[in-house]
Amino acid sequence: MSAVNSTASGPVLAAKLSEATLSRFAREVAKYPADQAQSAVMACLSIVQQEQGFVSRASEKAIADYLGMPVMAVHEVTTFYNMYNQQPVGKFKLNVCTNLPCLLRDGGKALEHLEHKLGVAMGGTTADGMFTLQQSECLGACADSPVMLVNDRHMCSFMSNEKLDQLIDGLKASEGKAA
Repeated sequence: MSAVNSTASGPVLAAKLSEATLSRFAREVAKYPADQAQSAVMACLSIVQQEQGFVSRASEKAIADYLGMPVMAVHEVTTFYNMYNQQPVGKFKLNVCTNLPCLLRDGGKALEHLEHKLGVAMGGTTADGMFTLQQSECLGACADSPVMLVNDRHMCSFMSNEKLDQLIDGLKASEGKAA
């Protein structure tokens, strides 16, 4: 397999992975039959993201090489799930559900409120690196909308403007920043 994969922006070289990372990959791959190593792709992406904060194209190439799969197949997984960051993000990643049921119950208004409060457009990161604001497809809590996910782990439901303000102010306070 070639160490270089071409993209629209030029060749992509595989990232150099540490022995610790390769060891973690091996533990994940061992969970599957020998001919199904590619099944560990999501776990490998998660490992890289935990260690680097995001999954670069070079990391995708390294994962593809390790698992013996096309780079595009790894990239498709990375881009399909919004839990994988394709670029550095803020300390707090805020995913606001904008799927139709949430839009009908003020999900779009919640996103707009956060854009105004944080001073960034959807997809942006605040200048201090604290918050990245993203839209999200269905988070599976339509009855609780508007809903959002903080750092891919903590679901927040019924997010009125007041609750959004409390969340942001509380996260800022937890970091010692003025609200």
